[in-house]
Amino acid sequence: MASNLTYPTAVKVVGANGQISIGKQFASRQILIEELEPGVWLLRTASVIPDNERWMHDFKASSELKKALNWSLKTPAQETNLNQAFESLSRDGK
Repeated sequence: MASNLTYPTAVKVVGANGQISIGKQFASRQILIEELEPGVWLLRTASVIPDNERWMHDFKASSELKKALNWSLKTPAQETNLNQAFESLSRDGK
């Protein structure tokens, strides 16, 4: 079944430095470049998650973070009595 969707086509020239410009709307974006076959490339915008932040995207961690953020929005900040907090921690640790 043929698609009726049309996509704009542009001719770009690769500069002497090996670069092409795909437009200012993509400035500072990360893209994936896949070579499907020699001379055929597919460019897709992407968001890359650093390995040390991947845990935050786990379902359980993500839902716990959302709960914590919601709690922090509903709970006003208040000054902590550090002596009382340390006493409470030492009692709980015994």
